[in-house]
Amino acid sequence: METKPLIVERIYNASIQKVWKAITDKDQMKEWYFALKEFKPEKGFKFQFTGGDENVQYLHECEVIFVDPPHKLSYSWTYPEHNNGYSVVTWELFEEGEQKTRLRLSHEGLESFPKDNPNFAITSFTEGWNFILGESLKNYVEKH
Repeated sequence: METKPLIVERIYNASIQKVWKAITDKDQMKEWYFALKEFKPEKGFKFQFTGGDENVQYLHECEVIFVDPPHKLSYSWTYPEHNNGYSVVTWELFEEGEQKTRLRLSHEGLESFPKDNPNFAITSFTEGWNFILGESLKNYVEKH
């Protein structure tokens, strides 16, 4: 069964360099994304973080698999407690004039996560990414 990746796009009133720094600098990432102990936009760099909702938190394990500053960043996204799932998150940035950036996020492989857990449903990821990109990151890059 062929499945399509989840894709979310947003345009920000911020330069491509500012958005790139926001998605790759761990000190900035903790302001709008997740609190990462360490992050380096370097192929092979492994990182982890915990995230979820008020009921349950999940350990996320990730590894950077592609970097092309300031245009593209991809990393694996897995949950060690659910070792049968493997997905990839890709951030692509495009200049839209001097002070605007279009961000296209794709998250592929979501169908590999447990089907019986509503936290792993496509709708849950869609809501999460829409909030992160549409509110958290937007507010961060446009107001800082």
